Amino acid sequence: MDIREAINIRKSIRKYKKKQISDEVINELLDAARKAPSAKNVQSHKYFIVKDGVVKNKLIKAGAFKQSYVNDAPLIIICCADPSQYPKSTDVDETPVNYAYIDLSIATSFLVLRATELGLGTVFVAWIYRDKIKEVLNIPENYIIPFVIPVGYPDEDPRPKPRKDLKEIII
Repeated sequence: MDIREAINIRKSIRKYKKKQISDEVINELLDAARKAPSAKNVQSHKYFIVKDGVVKNKLIKAGAFKQSYVNDAPLIIICCADPSQYPKSTDVDETPVNYAYIDLSIATSFLVLRATELGLGTVFVAWIYRDKIKEVLNIPENYIIPFVIPVGYPDEDPRPKPRKDLKEIII
C-alpha cells in the first residue's frame, strides 16, 4: 500500500475486534510518529500507551473518556506534547503551545496513516477529560493532551464520509 492509498482508505473506526496489538506493531506506529517534522526540530510529542487492563480500568473508573468505544479499543494512545520545550519566538505570532499542537497533530497523522497501512483502525477523539487522564497516568501538568487515538483491528466497515470538492478548499 502506498501513502495515497492509505490516505484514501483511512476511516474513523469505533468498533474493534478483541485481538491484541503486538509490541512490534505499536513500535511501528510510534516510529512513524517519531519521523514527522517539528518546529525547530523540538520533537515535543509524547505518547502514553494504554493496553494494560488495570490501567484501562483506572481510566474508566475516573471517567476519562466520554465515548465508551474508547474503552473498548485494545490500545489507547494518549497523545501529548510539552510546550515548554519550544523557545519563545519574538519574530512570529506563534506561541509554544501552538507549535506543540501543530507538531503533535502532524506526528499523529503519520501514526494514523501507518496504522491504516498495517490494517488497523483508528479515530481521533478530543472529547476527553484531560485532567482525569493526567491524574491517572501521572502526566506532567504542563503537557497538553489535545486528543487520544483508540487503535484496534476494525470490527466495522463504515461508509466513507463525504469530502468537499477540491475547488471548495482552494482559495
